[in-house]
Amino acid sequence: MIITFNMIPLTKPFFNRKEIEQVQKVLESGWVAGQGPVSNKFEKKLAKYVGTKYAITLSNCTAALHLSLLALGIKSGDEVLVADYTFPATGHSVMYCGAKPVFVDINPKTYNIEPSMIEQKITSKTKAIIPVHAFGQPAEMDAINELAEKHRLKVVEDAACALGAKYKNKYAGTISDVGCFSFHGRKGITTGEGGAIVTDDEELAEKIRKLSVFGMASAWKREKTDKLIIPKFTELGYNYKMSDILAAIGIAQLGKIEKIIKRKRLLARYYTDKLSEIELIESPFKSNMVTHVYQSYVTLLNKIIDRNKLIERLLKVGIQTQIGTYASHIQPLYRSKDKCFNSLKVFNRSLSLPIYYNLNEEQIDFVINNLKNELTKLK
Repeated sequence: MIITFNMIPLTKPFFNRKEIEQVQKVLESGWVAGQGPVSNKFEKKLAKYVGTKYAITLSNCTAALHLSLLALGIKSGDEVLVADYTFPATGHSVMYCGAKPVFVDINPKTYNIEPSMIEQKITSKTKAIIPVHAFGQPAEMDAINELAEKHRLKVVEDAACALGAKYKNKYAGTISDVGCFSFHGRKGITTGEGGAIVTDDEELAEKIRKLSVFGMASAWKREKTDKLIIPKFTELGYNYKMSDILAAIGIAQLGKIEKIIKRKRLLARYYTDKLSEIELIESPFKSNMVTHVYQSYVTLLNKIIDRNKLIERLLKVGIQTQIGTYASHIQPLYRSKDKCFNSLKVFNRSLSLPIYYNLNEEQIDFVINNLKNELTKLK
């Protein structure tokens, strides 16, 4: 019996009445702009969940990375070490500060920055490191923090994909100076677009918050006093705040996060078991030191397989797949002279398979059977 489905998407958010109810409350309140009472509530819930003192919600994770670097003093002429295998937002955020991203190769098993390759890239201009917790698996933060302390560098965790993930029982994003999360539609929980910063540093948090609203006190903070406060603009800030509408969705989503993580980890185990029967494709490696949240389920194809053609062929049978992410050092914008051979190999061979809360085992079987067929044709 041949079972067919409508298009199986790469990802699909898990929404229900809870999001609608939360948004309706905001619409009825009349306060829909950024950094209002609901944003404040979301921030408190997020900080409590990961165990930090402060959280600042923002328009996206790129804004979070940018403001984190600015608040840490990164400026023109500085260099920032960046995990090479990442969406270019990571490198872009460095350039927004006028600094230079220097790309460091990865461990081809974990897809994360390789600590043993960091020190050789450090110069007198190096001021910070941005490890990326690829696809929800935290990087080796002990080794990274040790190197950062040795060379007096700041560490900004790009935890865009890793809310809820843990490294040695510490939440990703909380293991360094500052952590940055994304709530984009492909992430574990989503507000459509959105991001956040978490930190235990009060001074850093206040600076970031001020930079996120044009360099002034937030409108909600001014709203809560009966005195007229006319803001003064003493530094160049940005309009990076999250609206209360999106924060309302975030509150509903955060209430489901453990349920979503549990489900995706079960689906990942099912995938891994099924993929063990197929040649020419490797399931993702998971370190024993981490709790992986599988924002994406990213496999590696044998080098003899035309990955791009495979993606196109799977789409024709109703399965949406995608590359993993990018080898940053080869992107023309950066004009980089860095060599990151592992990252380039993974970039060329990675294949991201559908994974989301409402995906079921029958659909995964359909994906697996079509993978078998197409790999046989392409080898």
